[in-house]
Amino acid sequence: MPFVWAGILLLVLRLIGVEPVAGWSWFVVLAPFAAALAWFEVIEPMFGLDRRDDPGQQFEDVRRKRIDAMFPTLRTGGRRPKSRPPASNEKPG
Repeated sequence: MPFVWAGILLLVLRLIGVEPVAGWSWFVVLAPFAAALAWFEVIEPMFGLDRRDDPGQQFEDVRRKRIDAMFPTLRTGGRRPKSRPPASNEKPG
């Protein structure tokens, strides 16, 4: 992003005629834009700098760990004991 801001500044100075930028070649004035293009299209993807951590994924990981700690049988497929065994001597009624 600094390349873009420097390019905008040099472009504006060149267009309004501020010396010494008004006397510079257009290649020099537009060079920061070329550097920004190279940075965003080549260097960032090459090193993986364009990927951000998904905050939703971090939240989901914390949530999953909390659920696993509270209900360990949920992941293992184990059965939870019933809260009350059925009474065999009760009459329907």
